Amino acid sequence: MPDGPPRDGDRVIEQLREMILVREFETRVSELFENNELPGFVHLYIGQEAVGVGACSAIRDEDYITSTHRGHGHAIAKGLDIDRMMAELFGKASGYCGGKSGSMHIADIDRGMLGANGIVGAGPPLAAGAGQSIRRRGEDRVCLSFFGEGAMAEGQVHEAMNLAGVRDLPVVFVCENNGYGEMTPAEEQHNVEGFLARGDVYGMPSEDVDGMDVRDVYDATSRAVERARDGEGPSLLVCETYRYRGHYEGDPTTYRTDEEVERWQERDPIETLTADLVEAGELVEADVESMRADARERVDEAVAFARESDMPDPETAFDGVYAEEL
Repeated sequence: MPDGPPRDGDRVIEQLREMILVREFETRVSELFENNELPGFVHLYIGQEAVGVGACSAIRDEDYITSTHRGHGHAIAKGLDIDRMMAELFGKASGYCGGKSGSMHIADIDRGMLGANGIVGAGPPLAAGAGQSIRRRGEDRVCLSFFGEGAMAEGQVHEAMNLAGVRDLPVVFVCENNGYGEMTPAEEQHNVEGFLARGDVYGMPSEDVDGMDVRDVYDATSRAVERARDGEGPSLLVCETYRYRGHYEGDPTTYRTDEEVERWQERDPIETLTADLVEAGELVEADVESMRADARERVDEAVAFARESDMPDPETAFDGVYAEEL
């Protein structure tokens, strides 16, 4: 990610390119999982690309993020290498976590990616810890914390938001409201309409964001990040978005209709941005097709790397589990 990306056509084009890469990566993961090449479960980010890309393009390399069980898009947007990501999904030694994490726990501390997490709502407390570290060290960093609307019912999320508010920590809480906590509609999980009031409770500004528009996400995140860097404390962004796939691959999705999915797909973040850029003369259709071809080639390379990588040595099974002296 560039340091302080400018608001211009080049930035938006790069955001489109990155969303296409996320989409191609996730599409291939779906195919690999269906063909029984990947162990464990996978939760895909297809449809939500604008949130991860828009938010991460508003921060710097040295900034932090915390992620969720649906974290591939966040990781790619933060700049992680898709070769090592794909290897991790295959359970190979060349993966980010040596093949031990699978899909839901990819992390790269050197890139500021503090980890995807299979525990709902586990990211915000880590983000508050990162914010406290930034404050104590006197660093010019921020932390974005991604979580879903289902996590808004988790006590640890409220504890993290309260702590960040009390201590004016440089944390931006990014709620990706995709309408469902697993298979349950959001309105059946919460006794309030919307989530902006959660920010008010903890004394932080909150903003509704069009999570299907990468430009809207970028603008809102940029404002919140600037506020955090200036020492003015945390913010809450509620990004209205939608996952096209089920909660997990193999989910029969009997809890929603095809018509609902189609309505959201009409607002597809990649297709709508493409149409806008073509209409504005920033791109032609051939440019976008080239982006898609490049992304498919890059994902092909990642799959080849993963397939050719070695399985972990069984003797490393306990590496990273216990402290050396134990």
